[in-house]
Amino acid sequence: MNWFDVRTLAPGINRIREPHVHDFFRANLYRIEGRDFDIQLDFGVGVRALTEVSPATGKPVLAIASHAHVDHVGSFSLYERRAGHRLEAHTFAEMDDRGTLASEFMTIEGALTAIPEPGWSMAGYALEPAPLTELLGEGDVVDLGDRRFTVLHLPGHSPGSITLLDTRNGDFFSADAIYDEGLVDDIPGADVEIYLKTMQRLAELDVGQVYAGHGEVMDRKQMHRVARDYIAARGG
Repeated sequence: MNWFDVRTLAPGINRIREPHVHDFFRANLYRIEGRDFDIQLDFGVGVRALTEVSPATGKPVLAIASHAHVDHVGSFSLYERRAGHRLEAHTFAEMDDRGTLASEFMTIEGALTAIPEPGWSMAGYALEPAPLTELLGEGDVVDLGDRRFTVLHLPGHSPGSITLLDTRNGDFFSADAIYDEGLVDDIPGADVEIYLKTMQRLAELDVGQVYAGHGEVMDRKQMHRVARDYIAARGG
């Protein structure tokens, strides 16, 4: 069985999905290729090891978790070099349910549409602790040698949500800060007032292609519309 669907979206940008995972928890995971090392951004639910398909180039990998929710950290522990935001460092280290919301995935009807391997059972599912080896926050730069990403801290969906922006060509890996499939702001750790500030920033942010944490790729106009719609709906 091909558990992972891997597609090249642009030169050096590969999107990985888990097609047999419930669509609410089916995140977009990105392998971003660089000259000196690759980035693996987010890690699925972890019922199969993401390392089966990433890395694929033989170069070192920096594993970056955009935030600590279950659909983004499942295989995080399998990578040696792990980066994320300090506000969720405790969750990465402990993989507590309040931070990961793993129980929501485990109990949702139709969590999986196929068994990842013979004999597998949800009863044995658990997230492995993945303490951060590096911290990333607002304004930090990740330099791959041939392209550079600036880290933006965009909380609201979760306290430590981070994104990656290539300021040269505008490629924006927005994770769950923004996507066009119904934003989630009513879960533990979410904060509507903080999210509104993030959306105000996103509504003006100069980007090119937006590689979101769920759904399809957006352009700047579409991202700005999603941000403005959220502000109109939640801004009072």
